Amino acid sequence: MSKMAQDKLRCALKRRKDDGTFRALNVMPGIDFSSNDYLGLAALPLNADPQNSGATGSRLITGHDEKISELETHIAQFHGFENALMFSSGYAANTGLLACVGGADDLIISDALVHASMIDGIRLSYASRARFKHNDLADLEAQLMQYLGQIRGQIYVAVEALYSMDGDVAPLTEIADLCQRYGAALIVDEAHSNGVYGTNGQGLVAQLALQDKVFAVVYTFGKAIGLHGAAICGSDILKEYLINFCRTFIYTTAPSLSVTSATWQAYKRMENADTARQDLQNIIENFKDKIRTINVEPSQWLNSQSPIQGLLIPTNRRAKALANKLQMQGFAVKAILSPTVPKGQERLRISLHSFNKRADIDALLSAIEAWHIYEAGLAA
Repeated sequence: MSKMAQDKLRCALKRRKDDGTFRALNVMPGIDFSSNDYLGLAALPLNADPQNSGATGSRLITGHDEKISELETHIAQFHGFENALMFSSGYAANTGLLACVGGADDLIISDALVHASMIDGIRLSYASRARFKHNDLADLEAQLMQYLGQIRGQIYVAVEALYSMDGDVAPLTEIADLCQRYGAALIVDEAHSNGVYGTNGQGLVAQLALQDKVFAVVYTFGKAIGLHGAAICGSDILKEYLINFCRTFIYTTAPSLSVTSATWQAYKRMENADTARQDLQNIIENFKDKIRTINVEPSQWLNSQSPIQGLLIPTNRRAKALANKLQMQGFAVKAILSPTVPKGQERLRISLHSFNKRADIDALLSAIEAWHIYEAGLAA
């Protein structure tokens, strides 16, 4: 590699280290308050299909198998849609979907806090783009009204059902109604709500009976389902379009039969995880009750009723210091730093799970309280 190229990389990494945003891979030991394994299903064993270990090609070449189509039919019917198409990850599904549906005459309006995968898909599309304030229905409607007469093609609205950093739920019914009123096509990412909400874990779109009001929904398998991969659910024509135009599907090796079998099993166990879902809701309620009793300013806690809780600790340095302290005490919890979240909104992200013990939650919150008291003493 050229010296100039090496020096460019080295300078970029130095800037990250200097401003406290440098990332490194590490194993996260301790009591789990960080993973997306909300129902505790990831640790359960699966029986892999022994027929093959590789698909040998993309689904349009040699990798397709009827067992994959059968799984897609099951996923679509489970969530209440005509059809589904599987992807290697939620990132590939979101990026590929938005990149291929947005044409030069179209507009994609996204919530200000949508995931990077959606942002990247919008950037890769030929569509014009706009953002509305997070979960702000008035701002969304104002933009729909503004652009309705200007855009010759289709307007798409892209949102998440449950936001991964703030832990709040989108007002999906109201957003769907706005989209219908202005002729917009609604795209919903159910990454963090799939498996957690709705009958048998169908998700929020199904819980709210919005299937006929949305254009596409992305269901990922790497959170509550405890595996990896994703599926896009929608109409039959959407599936045909994706097979023909979605580059992250066309040019990706198909899932092996082992992966297909594991996904079948993972979906089935998620559908039957009602006890874990109820345990999770009880844990969330217990956590919300406990944070009202500790010596931490209530306004620092994010207003979330979901498994994703957050404590605002402005500045990367302070957020990392608290996370490091907690990790040393045996808690697997991470700081979320800018630029992943806006500057000044750095935070401790706490994921709750059906398997978290109340005594461990008490110990975690006591440790957070002790850190705040210590920090306040230093500032006095």
